[in-house]
Amino acid sequence: MMADRRDFYEVLGVGRDADQDEIQRAYRKLVRKYHPDVNKDPGAENAFKEISEAYSVLSDPEMRRRYDAFGHDFRQVPPDVDPEQYARARSRARSGAGARGGGGQWRTSDGFGTGAGDIDLEDLLGGMFDSRGRRSWGPVQGADQEAELTLPVEDAYRGGRRTITLGGGRRLDVTIPPGVTDGQRIRLAGQGGQGSQGAQPGDLYLVVRIAEHPRYRVEGRDLHTYLPLAPWEAALGATVAIDTPGGEAKLKVPPGTSTGRRLRLRGRGMPNPRGKPGDLFAEVRIVVPPKLTEEERRLFEQLAATSRFDPRRGT
Repeated sequence: MMADRRDFYEVLGVGRDADQDEIQRAYRKLVRKYHPDVNKDPGAENAFKEISEAYSVLSDPEMRRRYDAFGHDFRQVPPDVDPEQYARARSRARSGAGARGGGGQWRTSDGFGTGAGDIDLEDLLGGMFDSRGRRSWGPVQGADQEAELTLPVEDAYRGGRRTITLGGGRRLDVTIPPGVTDGQRIRLAGQGGQGSQGAQPGDLYLVVRIAEHPRYRVEGRDLHTYLPLAPWEAALGATVAIDTPGGEAKLKVPPGTSTGRRLRLRGRGMPNPRGKPGDLFAEVRIVVPPKLTEEERRLFEQLAATSRFDPRRGT
């Protein structure tokens, strides 16, 4: 007899009332511990698969609802079976009444029965239980799985083909759409867990994580960066070149710009194949020469002697 599978909530170490944020935090913590790329323990790969299956179910509200109602049998129970009636029928089967009821009927979610008379529990649930109420597994579709895909900003911006390596050395070619955002899921159909007895495999979902970048900070589709300016560029205004993940762009700096001012380049953030692209925001930082030439010093001294500007006034 097959041993009972671990409860998905137990696998992730969360309570049955856990919200989605708590489930996600628990999943990420376990993935960092058991991912086969970082944990070479022989049991790590199986633990990782179990964790991925549990998360794929509990992170989907509809799948979680059915799991809460029917446990690990939720994929095989027909959608119109009432959870309470299911529990009573299973209890009767296990208590020795057998898989056939005596004049009972199944109640669907709309309140109507499926017909009076003896009900064959085995037929209704696809042979899930034998006559003694024990679980008898038939073909089961493979579980959906999830893995994280970390991308630098430039790769997320451009998209393209990429080869990834999963646990056990498994390699997959992935097409990354341009402008993917942090947390976006890329579906690889049929690349999840294997089904049993010829059933279809599940899907693999790659959750995109944008890596920290020395120049850019990503917020949704908007990009944030710093724009160094010389004092005269900030005071007089200028048109300067600025690097973006899509290449160099020109940015107009208004006269009288101070440190901390944010200048926007519309549409130069992360692209959006289905809508409006993000913007790029450049925060000004005024930078002075680290070492002045004699002429620069003379001009600065002349400016200091003639200007009445007091940067501390009103602060």
